[in-house]
Amino acid sequence: MSTATQSRITPEQIKQFHEEGFFILEKVIPDDVLEAVRGECDRFISEKDAEMDAKGVDHLGITHKGKRYFIAYTRRTSKVMHDFIFGDIYADICKATIGEDATLFLDQFVVKAGEKGLPFSWHQDSGYLPFDHTPYITCWAALDDVSEENGTVYLLPYSRLGIKTRVTHVKDPELNDMVGYFGDDPGDPVTVPAGSIAVFSSVCFHRSGANLTKNMRRVMLSQYAAGPIVDPSTNKLFLDGVPFLKNGETIVDPFQPAS
Repeated sequence: MSTATQSRITPEQIKQFHEEGFFILEKVIPDDVLEAVRGECDRFISEKDAEMDAKGVDHLGITHKGKRYFIAYTRRTSKVMHDFIFGDIYADICKATIGEDATLFLDQFVVKAGEKGLPFSWHQDSGYLPFDHTPYITCWAALDDVSEENGTVYLLPYSRLGIKTRVTHVKDPELNDMVGYFGDDPGDPVTVPAGSIAVFSSVCFHRSGANLTKNMRRVMLSQYAAGPIVDPSTNKLFLDGVPFLKNGETIVDPFQPAS
């Protein structure tokens, strides 16, 4: 483990990740990087609104215009996002959790609009994959201060649920969410300042509340796996699979805009 990793992620946090499914890094994103990522988030939201307007719809999948947004593959068209997603912070997180080899599984903005942001149901990220796979990690980066009032994420520790494996989810017909837990444990809210990152396993159950404030609640979500995740029914790559780390070294190609 590198010195940078040792200073940023403690042995206690690594232990918590394996025993409870998550840990929190407070204010680890530099202010200038945070501001640049926020700007890209706002630009991508405007583009998504224009796309829905052009199609004459008010939602695309689990994105609902003016309420909540899930905008994926940002690193393909934005150098800012490419450099952020493949930066040292995430290299350290990957090495501390999934090991010396890592690939990008998915990157996406997750945004709840002010006074309209919808809640998101209890689920495992692995519940959105229709087949068994090695768990990956989710890095939930807060671009704004997050609280229970503005729709932060709630994490359910392994020790309280007793589950560390993927379970079958069912689709909510109204919101298109996949739901995998129907109990009454409220989970532990992540209340941290902007620039913090919640790191959790893809089999750690989580949910989020509605945004009851006047401002947007913006999050950048990056997910990494120890290797490419392949759909066994098609033998094809599921979502992204960009090589990030090999034997602990970053091997990402320089940014090139998608054609």
